Amino acid sequence: MIGIKYQRKNDHIKIAANQLLRSANGFADVKLIHQSIPELDFSDIDLRVDFFNKQLSCPILVNAMTGGTEEAAEINRRLAMLACRFGMGMAVGSQSIAIDEPKWRRSFTVVRDENPDGVILANVSAGASIGHVREAIEMIGADAVQLHLNIPQELAMKEGDRHFRGIKDNIAFLAQNLSVPVIVKEVGFGLSRESVQMMLKAGVKHFDIGGTGGTNFIYIEDERNGNFQHELDDWGITTAASLAEICSLNTNADIIATGGINNASHIAKALAIGANICGMAGWFLRNLYHKGWESLLKQTEQLLFCLKGVLLMTGSANLKALQEIPVIITGPTADYLCARSVDIRLWSNRCVKSNLS
Repeated sequence: MIGIKYQRKNDHIKIAANQLLRSANGFADVKLIHQSIPELDFSDIDLRVDFFNKQLSCPILVNAMTGGTEEAAEINRRLAMLACRFGMGMAVGSQSIAIDEPKWRRSFTVVRDENPDGVILANVSAGASIGHVREAIEMIGADAVQLHLNIPQELAMKEGDRHFRGIKDNIAFLAQNLSVPVIVKEVGFGLSRESVQMMLKAGVKHFDIGGTGGTNFIYIEDERNGNFQHELDDWGITTAASLAEICSLNTNADIIATGGINNASHIAKALAIGANICGMAGWFLRNLYHKGWESLLKQTEQLLFCLKGVLLMTGSANLKALQEIPVIITGPTADYLCARSVDIRLWSNRCVKSNLS
């Protein structure tokens, strides 16, 4: 079984690094309004954000990717160095292989070694036992733990799980009995508001929506001769639609927007809709895998410059101000939200005040 997991993780790295974005994330339907007179200097723009009782320099999470192989260890080391240099958070990939086989712990602990004071998130299945979850948290000194939901991926895998009953109760138990916060995380198929409402009742306050538009694990498994044979590659909820319908619940939950976020515009739009922070995985992996470390550093600097530029051009000095600007949602995303009875005027009317008496 360990050999199967090892090979699968190597396969995932190679396929994900070469996977083209095969579906839209929905952010093409989201528009931010240009402000010609922002009354701000570039130096005024502040990207800092609080995240699990620590401050990040920017609202970006290097999201869960890998671990459990020699190649994965080096990828995680480089990404942890990047997160430390730019003040980003980081999540590791599923740690089950290191729990089953301790020799692979180093491929995960390297993340904390390279970023001793940063925000690091553990990652295990939402069906894991509390003992395994605690081991994963302790392994990397995690500030919080992602409990991942990956039913489509499991169904696509020849060797995947087929037993999903009891996940809700297990998540509730873990949320009530762990010493660090729990994040319920989708892995590329989007969280619906029904799922979030269920988890809110279970005591969960943090969500990683993992919408469609980015790394597609049905596609990846089908490239490994999976069960769906590419018939369901378009399954799921787009990142923009998932984010909007969850934000429409008007809860105090913290939301990590992930799923095909590949540029500053996507990040700014997600934050403006209501995300607290944005997660990126494929963007970092592809740049590191194909272009190398020095290129990744330059691309990350460019990403942050562009993100500051978007804030300036919308008249937003900081992330709080960005979440108060009007946002226009059109196209298929607006159609989806209307079909789901989500009032898109919640965003388009924001901060728009009439001068008429």
